[in-house]
Amino acid sequence: MKKYLIYIGLLLFCFNAANAQEKPTAFINARIIPIVGQPIEQGILIIQNGKITAVGDARTVRLSADVVQIDVQGKTIMPGLVDSHSHIGDGAGADGSNPIQPDVRLLDSINVRAAGIQRAQSGGITTVNVMPGSGHLNSGQTLYLKLRDDANTIDDLLIYDKDGKYMGGIKFANGTNSLRTGGGNFPGTRSKSAALVREQFLKAQDYREKIRRAGTDKSKLPARDLAMEALVETLEGKRVVHFHTHRHDDIMTVLRLQKEFGFKVVLQHVSEAWKVADEIAKAKVPASIILIDSPGGKLETLDINYTNGAALEKAGALVGFHTDDYITDSRLFLRSAGLAVRAGMSREKALYGMTMANAMMLDLQTRVGSLETGKDADFIVLSGDPLSVYTHVLQTYVEGKKVFDRTDPKDYLTQTGGFGAGSDREIHIDCFKDDLGGQE
Repeated sequence: MKKYLIYIGLLLFCFNAANAQEKPTAFINARIIPIVGQPIEQGILIIQNGKITAVGDARTVRLSADVVQIDVQGKTIMPGLVDSHSHIGDGAGADGSNPIQPDVRLLDSINVRAAGIQRAQSGGITTVNVMPGSGHLNSGQTLYLKLRDDANTIDDLLIYDKDGKYMGGIKFANGTNSLRTGGGNFPGTRSKSAALVREQFLKAQDYREKIRRAGTDKSKLPARDLAMEALVETLEGKRVVHFHTHRHDDIMTVLRLQKEFGFKVVLQHVSEAWKVADEIAKAKVPASIILIDSPGGKLETLDINYTNGAALEKAGALVGFHTDDYITDSRLFLRSAGLAVRAGMSREKALYGMTMANAMMLDLQTRVGSLETGKDADFIVLSGDPLSVYTHVLQTYVEGKKVFDRTDPKDYLTQTGGFGAGSDREIHIDCFKDDLGGQE
């Protein structure tokens, strides 16, 4: 009987907590970096039902009597970080049967309980483009995720577009990763790599034309081809190409393919972007770069330079950052902006690259990437300046719900490391502890 009464009490507690989320909540006295616009000293951020309802200071934002106030004096608030290229979730894409496999979906292989998801939350990442690997010319379809807490299945992390379809891009690669010796279907040279990609896009154009000619006559439709369907979505701009590329000659090959077929593309990595920054900017193609403090591992990254961000900014290109987690640990993502600024990039564009620029690369700029009224309440609370090595992510919120709290021992372990920090997490609902037979 006692256990039953405790159970009922906990249910009521959870119910009341859920109702509290419907009340407007104001984070007051913070230094707010909205990304779009100047920083706000002694700022106020109001959220309700997962959305931002107001952002400003005491002169522009009125606090009504029903607002729950949380004083974050001395802290910094900025938008949740957007990672435009990650591998959290232990997902896998294409196999060794073919170099181009656009029908493969990362949706079918992500583990939502993987420890990497909590690591990313502890680093302030709230939105992420999860990719298959780059050992193929095309390794399959990527997935855009919101790092919501307590996910039971992958469906709980998906982001849907206005038509109700889950969002994601498609992963292409060139350079040494996809080159194989010994024959088979894989290319042995860079020229053959480009030729194979071009051939598949031509097939997709033909497939699309057959569908167009068939019109409403289903008897004239070509046999359904899942690979071609994905490439047709790419040709029509419904699926962004995230193109792994390093050397300047490989970058130029991507720009030629993009010009020929007209697909939307984000250049990923671009180690030698500083050599062709003007060409990238002229093509109006965004670049998502990686900055690591211990370069090495691939000969084609030999000329990687910390000035990539500064060079692309100067040329006028849209620049973002990514972790390529585990290449860069998601917990240290903010360090990328700091390294870029140290090498000459402006502070404003570096922080923009961690948030809004990446949101634009994922076609999510109307929902995330900045603190603006009407956008999703995805934000982080920092102990200090985001570019300081002494600053910690204290809290991470996704759609108004706290998904990381440094004062929680479990979250602290995830952020700082130690025994058990890398263990995949079970669903944890604190209202149902183990002494009631539930999961932690």
